[in-house]
Amino acid sequence: MKPLPELQRFASVITEATESEITSDVTLGGRLLLANQHPLTISYAPFEHIQRGARIAIVGITPGAQQARNALVEVRRQLAAGAGCASALSAAKTFASFSGPMRTNLVAMLDHIGLARWMGLESTAELWSSRSDLVHFTSALRYPVFVQGENYSGNPSMVTTPILRETLLRHLGEEVAALPKALWVPLGPKASEGVGLLVKLGMLHADRLLLGLPHPSGANAERIAYFLGRKDRASLSAKTSPDAIDAYRTRLIDQVASFSIPTG
Repeated sequence: MKPLPELQRFASVITEATESEITSDVTLGGRLLLANQHPLTISYAPFEHIQRGARIAIVGITPGAQQARNALVEVRRQLAAGAGCASALSAAKTFASFSGPMRTNLVAMLDHIGLARWMGLESTAELWSSRSDLVHFTSALRYPVFVQGENYSGNPSMVTTPILRETLLRHLGEEVAALPKALWVPLGPKASEGVGLLVKLGMLHADRLLLGLPHPSGANAERIAYFLGRKDRASLSAKTSPDAIDAYRTRLIDQVASFSIPTG
């Protein structure tokens, strides 16, 4: 029997909360807590929808607090309007995934390596609107992880820390199995490390990975600008390695160009 979505467990908590309560505390006073192992906590937010039939899967590290708030507010709105769990989860995930400036950066990079053309789109921006059927948005760690109340950014390691490794294998493993034909696009080295564990364990084929895209966060602004050709090598700071970015960009563009055009 297919397991019930986590949303059914937390629906009453979410619908009874006010929007201001959600936006001020994504754990709603601990009522959305899934796991706790000091200094780590994992809280529920409605990110369990799997877009079956998706052609690409975009993988972040874990939803941040703002993404979690956006998803909780949207799923609350959907449920209050009478939506069922499945449609509420789908709407909330598309609404909140890689929201804000991250989405702008991500669209620019995906278009730059040729994914829009490969998918038959004018721009991958359509993945958040009219063509959301083509993409599965996810994270290496499906639900929001916090370290002493702050957004988790990759430390401690998700592949060696038991509580994180367990959620990685359980949830991302489920998604990989559900999308046997999708291309997987991990964003940044931490998400790549998580996806790489599934490759090592034989759960995912390496030829279905597009590795090397910088994480679209504002903290990577210089790397993103260089990746997109908006900043020249001479003006880069010492923290940015242009040779590595050049190599990844060239490989990604060549890799996408080598794929056959999907049909159906």
